[in-house]
Amino acid sequence: MNDTQTPTEHDENELDENEILDITIIDEDTEEEPIAESAFDRPGRWYIVHTFAGHEKKVIGALNNIVKSRELTDQIYEIYLPEEDVTEFKSGKKVTVAKRMFPSYLLIRCEPDPEIFYVIGSTPGVTGFVGAEKTRPTALTRREVDNIIRPQVEGVEVPVAKRRLPTHEFEINDTVQIKSGPFATFSGHVAEINEDQLKVKVLVDIFGRETPVELDFTQITKL
Repeated sequence: MNDTQTPTEHDENELDENEILDITIIDEDTEEEPIAESAFDRPGRWYIVHTFAGHEKKVIGALNNIVKSRELTDQIYEIYLPEEDVTEFKSGKKVTVAKRMFPSYLLIRCEPDPEIFYVIGSTPGVTGFVGAEKTRPTALTRREVDNIIRPQVEGVEVPVAKRRLPTHEFEINDTVQIKSGPFATFSGHVAEINEDQLKVKVLVDIFGRETPVELDFTQITKL
């Protein structure tokens, strides 16, 4: 009997030790990463509108009435007042209040139509669009929109580092009294607020004439 065995072919289910098996493992539990929804992708384009000081909400109300009465919902889509929560101390207590990020400015999403620009621009309280030309305002870029209206993932706003804003209790036209400086004890009303420099301009009656005086927040108190 011959002890030498005749070589046989490999079994179909048997792998040669030198063969490389390419296997892709699919994890059925793996979920696709949710996509952030940007306000920039909504219909229309975003524009910035300037209003009279303190008239932002009045303009929103007036424009909403115009849109409803003239049936412009398919051309003027959205009016956005940029606000953010700021922690302040009032009467010794810590409170969270909504502060306007850009006082006297609104964001409006609408169709880039000269007639629509005219309707918005002629709304009571509106002084005009931000842009090079009155009849053709400059639309915001995606980056600009996302910096103001944070993208959302499944309805939750994408976290972003909050701006550190100076806190104060003053509004345009508030009556205040000056506490220190050469005009101490004088009263007047707030004409301008510069939050970046922590200063206000107060119109003070000096010798029968209203004179603007620039002061620090700490130099005045609200009456």
